[in-house]
Amino acid sequence: MGGVTTLPSTTTSTTTAAPGRELAHPARADLTLEQVLHALADPMRLAVVRRLAACPAEQSCSALELPVSKSTSTHHFRVLRESGVISQTYRGTAKLNALRRADLDARFPGLLASVLSAADRQDAAAGHTTGADDSGAAGDSGGSGGGAAGRS
Repeated sequence: MGGVTTLPSTTTSTTTAAPGRELAHPARADLTLEQVLHALADPMRLAVVRRLAACPAEQSCSALELPVSKSTSTHHFRVLRESGVISQTYRGTAKLNALRRADLDARFPGLLASVLSAADRQDAAAGHTTGADDSGAAGDSGGSGGGAAGRS
C-alpha cells in the first residue's frame, strides 16, 4: 500500500523508531468507539483524517499543517494517535502519520467510510470542496509557521 505502515493488532507500539523514539499506539482490540468518535468529532482532527484517507502514503506532520499553533497541532495528532485513528512513526527527524484504516474497519465496520462520506456530503451542502483537498490549512500559516516540520 505505497509505504503505509500497518500496526499489528497485537502490539501497542511501533518498532521502526530509534530507541527512545517509539510512540505508544493502542492495539486493535483496545480501540473504543467513544475514543474514536471523540477524535473524529473535532473539525481539525477530521480534516487530518480526511487528508490521510485521500492519500495512501504516510504524511509528515508538516505536510498536514493545521491553521493552529504548534502546541495545538501536537495535541490534535496525539488525540488521533492515542484513540487509534492514526499511527505515527519516526523516520529520522520526521514524524509520519498514517490512517489505521484496516484496524478501524475491522473493529468498527463501516464507521470510517460513513464518517468520511458524511463529511463530504456536509461540505457539498455548504458549497465547500472536499476536506481531502482543502483542510483549511493551505496557504494559512495560522501562527504555527513552517518550522513545525516533523514535530507534532
